[in-house]
Amino acid sequence: MADFELILRGGTVVTAADTFRADVAIRHGRIVSVGSGLGSADRIIDASGLLVMPGGIDSHVHLAQHAPPGTPQMADGFETGTRSAIAGGTTTVISFAVQPRGASLRESVRDYHTKAEGQSYCDYGFHLIVTDPTPTVLGQELPALVMDGYTSFKVFMTYDDMVLNDRQLLEVFDCARGCGALVMVHCEGYDSIRFMTERLERAGKTAPYYHGASRPQSVEREATHRAISHAELVDVPIMVVHVSGREAMEQIRWARQKGLRIYGETCPQYIALTADDMKGFNMDESGGKYVCSPPPRDHASWDAIWEGIRTGVFQTFSSDHVLPLGAERHTGCREPDGDPVLQGRLGRPHQRQRVRRADLDQPRQDVWPLSAEGLDCRRVRRRHRAVGSEPQGSHPAGADAPRR
Repeated sequence: MADFELILRGGTVVTAADTFRADVAIRHGRIVSVGSGLGSADRIIDASGLLVMPGGIDSHVHLAQHAPPGTPQMADGFETGTRSAIAGGTTTVISFAVQPRGASLRESVRDYHTKAEGQSYCDYGFHLIVTDPTPTVLGQELPALVMDGYTSFKVFMTYDDMVLNDRQLLEVFDCARGCGALVMVHCEGYDSIRFMTERLERAGKTAPYYHGASRPQSVEREATHRAISHAELVDVPIMVVHVSGREAMEQIRWARQKGLRIYGETCPQYIALTADDMKGFNMDESGGKYVCSPPPRDHASWDAIWEGIRTGVFQTFSSDHVLPLGAERHTGCREPDGDPVLQGRLGRPHQRQRVRRADLDQPRQDVWPLSAEGLDCRRVRRRHRAVGSEPQGSHPAGADAPRR
């Protein structure tokens, strides 16, 4: 009988702190030994000349998410979304369990677990989206859910079906402080966006390009500053998600220089797209595929985002993956039939896992910033404290688009 199920032999192993040549042995789907001369295995993969490294963690995805009436439904559920993730080397995703207004948050979490059960190719967990912070939700459901391991939740400062007013934001922040949870905030000013949207619609400017015009950087900057001010008042850590450019980024930098526990996230679209990508199209053409909120900015914003990544303004770089129904899916992904890796992952119980309570001094996912010279694996440590981790080692332009 072989010692292990699988050995990856002769690769260059990349850990959180070092890079070295070694074999990796796997038993029951887990890494159990790293070294040389590890013995026999049912299957041996020659990894010579290849990097053997941990899978990626995408801490901001939207899979099988409830969409209110009148908005595009999500095309990706857990089966298709995680199949694409695992094909690209991402082995953990954290999606969102949305509380529809008037619904129980606890029941919403159960519903999302039902959607994911048996469908995921990789490990997954949930952030909670709070849209209706009633006394029951704040006093009973959220504290109990945090104790169950759901240590982060998200709130919105825009979208008709999700926006919270300032009093509600403060109440959610105060609940998070008492529970030891981290609050993620979508920072865009609701009233400013409605004002700009209605003005653009009256002028007949409804093409995708004007989605960006309806929510300029000042709208994101104002909301970011307001969220930071609320967090300072309550003394709670928050993460400002999907930051699109310099103006909001500088609010985070200012807060951190004051010693506030404010963290930032940015996404690929803000270093790969500009507002010009939405020009010349109707919503049923390619331009609509570039609509997201906050919208893509300009090349100067690319430079700002890269600066924020290098200097540690951003602790998380996530996809914010949302695929509206009818959009093109990923191509070139492996199919589960005939692929033993995907078959094996789908057959394993990748589902909810208990997480540790959030450290009030750190976000739950954090990456040490890279220097301008690049990554030296012997000096720069990466830490991913995500779900299940253990200490060991086609809306009119300008309207609120469905991008979460």
